[in-house]
Amino acid sequence: MTQTEFLFRNDAYLTTAAATISSVGEDGGIFLDRSNFYATSGGQPGDSGFLERENGDKIAIVTCVHPDGDKGRCMLVPEAADHGLSAGEQVTAHIDWDNRYKLMRMHTALHLLSVVIPLPVTGGSIGVAKSRLDFQMPEPPEDKDALADQLNALIERNLDVQEEWISEEELEANPDLVKTMSVKPPSGQGKIRMIRIVDGDETIDWQPCGGTHVANTQEIGMMRLGKVEKKGKQNRRVAIHFADE
Repeated sequence: MTQTEFLFRNDAYLTTAAATISSVGEDGGIFLDRSNFYATSGGQPGDSGFLERENGDKIAIVTCVHPDGDKGRCMLVPEAADHGLSAGEQVTAHIDWDNRYKLMRMHTALHLLSVVIPLPVTGGSIGVAKSRLDFQMPEPPEDKDALADQLNALIERNLDVQEEWISEEELEANPDLVKTMSVKPPSGQGKIRMIRIVDGDETIDWQPCGGTHVANTQEIGMMRLGKVEKKGKQNRRVAIHFADE
């Protein structure tokens, strides 16, 4: 099986990309040789958008997934299976940028939330209107407004967000880098993608992540905390929203 070149890892702002169809599944799923579409994983939904054929026809894409859990490939799920595309055809891939950009802002905001609440993360989900992290938090926070103020203070520091790679051995030697108890970084390829949030030489956060992020926290905008819900004996769910929506 041909692996997909993940263009979004090098450039999360790549809204369009030329690609060649590698294959088409029996169910109509479309495999590209290179993709700016992010595939559902790590709590972040897959991208939607469309493929544009050379004759101008457009094929609507509802999401993108890793088929059968294969993290090295991504499959575009078309709105209609009878799209007529075939292997070898040249297309231009367009993501729904408004949707993606909100997910990028939310994803980076969740990394900052894990700084404000320095507790083990037991789950998470990213959405365009609401996102959340589940924490190992037996007792509710004393002052939810103070947490929101701390989160927004970090955002307003205009922190840079950087991508780095380390070896699997380095991660194994530093297990505390993994904040999420429920989702482990993909391994088996020899290297792990890391997201570092910095203020000059000061590291604010550094953790494994395969998702898409903004380049600077000023792009996130102000956030507000939503409900803090009890989820079992030891866990609480903390939701965040864009303050202006």
